[in-house]
Amino acid sequence: MQKEGQLKLLFIINPVSGGKEKTNWETTIREYFKTSPHSMEFFLLNGDSDEASVKHHIESVQPDRVVAVGGDGTVKLVAEIVEGTNLPLGIIPAGSANGMARELGVPVDVLQALDVVVNGREQAIDLIKINGEESCIHLADIGLNAMLVKYFEGSKGRGMWGYGRAVFRVLYEKQKMKVTIKTDGGTERRNAYMVVLANARKYGTGANINPQGDVSDGFFEVVVLRRLNLVEIGKALLTNKSFDPEKIEIFKTKEATLTTRKQAYFQVDGEYRGKTREVKASILPGVLKMMLPNPLSP
Repeated sequence: MQKEGQLKLLFIINPVSGGKEKTNWETTIREYFKTSPHSMEFFLLNGDSDEASVKHHIESVQPDRVVAVGGDGTVKLVAEIVEGTNLPLGIIPAGSANGMARELGVPVDVLQALDVVVNGREQAIDLIKINGEESCIHLADIGLNAMLVKYFEGSKGRGMWGYGRAVFRVLYEKQKMKVTIKTDGGTERRNAYMVVLANARKYGTGANINPQGDVSDGFFEVVVLRRLNLVEIGKALLTNKSFDPEKIEIFKTKEATLTTRKQAYFQVDGEYRGKTREVKASILPGVLKMMLPNPLSP
């Protein structure tokens, strides 16, 4: 029987997150909890019916909190399963891209991240429903960055070398799109290199594409990159530099439809979704409960 104040935690671990050098996450987590009253269960993703398996484990274990141990893909998988429930989601950043953890201020250090899971605060955050099919927890876009995601996924070299090669190819092949943008405020037509549906502020690299972003305000932003400086965009994609505010345009909205004249590259939360001519998006306010760091004392 579970004692008062005791938490039952289910850790969903992606053992292939973050490159070749692996940490034995289960051992590290067990060591953290060895003098703790809390109980733990573990499930390792294997790429085979992961969504159904995670759902089954949640139903079987009935945890008080579920924790995604991995990168943005792992967080997205678990978030889509627990959205709309009262089950809080924690994050142990363990991927090559940890954009959502970075956005929420979750520490990269595993012990500090575990402190947030156990002792942090619960906060409901928004998601963006994309084409009525999947939820975006972070950023979705058409154009330049989606092309980068596609080329990086197909690159023979992974890591920063593979990423750098993909960036070079994207900058070499860059092209503008003719896009119609329908938001709560009306309809606009733009020539743009990239249009972002932004629930958050930054990409996993740290590039700040949406300074106005707030994952809990009941809105998302449509960010239009209309002009491009090669040196600047290279820095923004490879470092934590911000995009030049004079080269972007931002529309705050609850619903949006993007329509392009020609098919455009499209990605959601770092996962390439192919080419498309239309994307529909709407806000899902407060549907995901997250474990976040406590605010610093004044």
